[in-house]
Amino acid sequence: MSSFETHEYDVIVIGAGGAGLRAAIESVALGSKTAVITKSLLGKAHTVMAEGGIAAAMGNVYPEDNWEVHFRDTMRGGKMLNNWRMAQLHAQETPDRVWELEEWGAVFDRTGDGKISQRDFGGHRYARLAHVGDRTGLEMIRTLQQKAVADGIEVFMECSILKLLTNDDGSVCGALGYHRVSGEYVVFKAKAVVLATGGLGRSWKVTSNSWECTGDGHALAIWAGAELIDMEFIQFHPTGMVWPLSVKGLLVTEGVRGDGGTLRNSDGTRFMFNYVPEMFRAETADTEEEADRWYTDKKGARRTPDLLPRDEVARAINSEVKAGRGSPHGGVFLDIFSRRDPEYIKRRLPSMYHQFKQLAGVDITREAMEIGPTCHYAMGGVRVDPDTAESTVKGLFACGEVAGGMHGSNRLGGNSLGDLLVFGRRAGIGASQYASSCKEPSPQEGEIKSIVAEADKILTSTSGENPFDVLHSLQDTMNELVGIIRVERELVEAKDALAKLSDRARNLSAPGNKGYNTGWHHALDLRCQLTVAQCVTLAALERKESRGGHTRDDFPGPDKDHFGKVNLACSMASGEISVTETPLPEMPAELARLFEEAK
Repeated sequence: MSSFETHEYDVIVIGAGGAGLRAAIESVALGSKTAVITKSLLGKAHTVMAEGGIAAAMGNVYPEDNWEVHFRDTMRGGKMLNNWRMAQLHAQETPDRVWELEEWGAVFDRTGDGKISQRDFGGHRYARLAHVGDRTGLEMIRTLQQKAVADGIEVFMECSILKLLTNDDGSVCGALGYHRVSGEYVVFKAKAVVLATGGLGRSWKVTSNSWECTGDGHALAIWAGAELIDMEFIQFHPTGMVWPLSVKGLLVTEGVRGDGGTLRNSDGTRFMFNYVPEMFRAETADTEEEADRWYTDKKGARRTPDLLPRDEVARAINSEVKAGRGSPHGGVFLDIFSRRDPEYIKRRLPSMYHQFKQLAGVDITREAMEIGPTCHYAMGGVRVDPDTAESTVKGLFACGEVAGGMHGSNRLGGNSLGDLLVFGRRAGIGASQYASSCKEPSPQEGEIKSIVAEADKILTSTSGENPFDVLHSLQDTMNELVGIIRVERELVEAKDALAKLSDRARNLSAPGNKGYNTGWHHALDLRCQLTVAQCVTLAALERKESRGGHTRDDFPGPDKDHFGKVNLACSMASGEISVTETPLPEMPAELARLFEEAK
């Protein structure tokens, strides 16, 4: 076998965010020898940036809330393109996962009678987000990390995975990576692999995603033969910082609006009342004071339009800016100080207060924030079985943002953290059970040598191109041509540009030692980023309608008769990325009735 550093496990989990840690905890609990491999440091996963809360129908604030309402909200938020079974499991199981976190030591905010507090969020009928101020993701990671360490789970930090390894029959049997500090290669032999690598937003110029989010898991999966679905659906969070430039795109939690913040244009007008879509509108109440204006939905509930689903709000902000009613730095204003007193803001939104004070010199207890859309979340990812989280490749499982299907065409705020917990646990169960009954892993020596030779070539090349130049061209291309509003001409232009960038990426140069060679790291990440960017662009070109996180200016409405009934799947069965249509799984009659009853 290979002379490289080698480790052998029943299950390896790639990624140490909420999904990865939860998967590992469950796998170990079932008796599987398990390791976690993380590109960053333990406790530094992008999950810590999820601020608002965990959407769970616990009924602590509104007793009438239940899983059926949460399921219906999720499906409607995803414009009915979600995998219904994933949405059902998520709605049913999230309360148990929240209580489980509490048992493991998570300290949630409380209601007056001592229950876990729940706040409003966009697209949710009831206040259902269990939260820890505006630092919920950080508390989740702290709790899961403590549990994982207590359970004795082995963790390989600052270790990036280059490719998955396969048996002769094509099933996955481990992974090859490298230690980022030393550059030395490491082989992980495993009976089952769980991908929990998070998102892909670093391929866009303006993004809320941290440096690790380069689409590694998406690329690893499709290279190994798995299908990716819904890749055209990219969520642009409506509220990212727009100034100063050094922090442009940094997330501003939806909790600001959940706690009473309102969106205004340069005229001081609450413009969201002009963008309430028909599916949400019954009548608008204009008789109350401006600060308390609401619209009434079809069930008679009063709602602020500032908390419409994220895709609706992002497009509205984009329209206001294009119409010349934007803020001085190209966004709009988010105001909470005129509705909440300073102590309330500091108590409920401590991170936001500190973030704007330190990074922008803005005191949000006295001034409005300047915000605008930022590339935030990928609804698309690895096609998985809802119950086991297994992909279309034997031995490969996926959970969290790298998995597709749960959120359809648009994710509701707060559904991501529940997704991590519910399907992280299910992936851990699925991987452990698979590992208990499969053969010993047998990676192919030739495959390992080929991967190493390809990576080493970048270090020895003296005539190749600078990886940073290609990366910046990629980010500009995706931001300008595959952004919030898309059109065929620009998507074709992006497709051609990405093909040229892929050619350039075959001849990259980052000479020097392997240790601390950031140029080499970026060159290796670029292969993932370009693969995933092509999937997004090709799927966006194929979906000739507007739905959720995919808006085609040349096809402004949804196509319910055709595209409303299919997922688009990306694969590399022929060696090149291809896009095919696959029918949506049919929803059972008892669940379909929930939508009839709600009309």
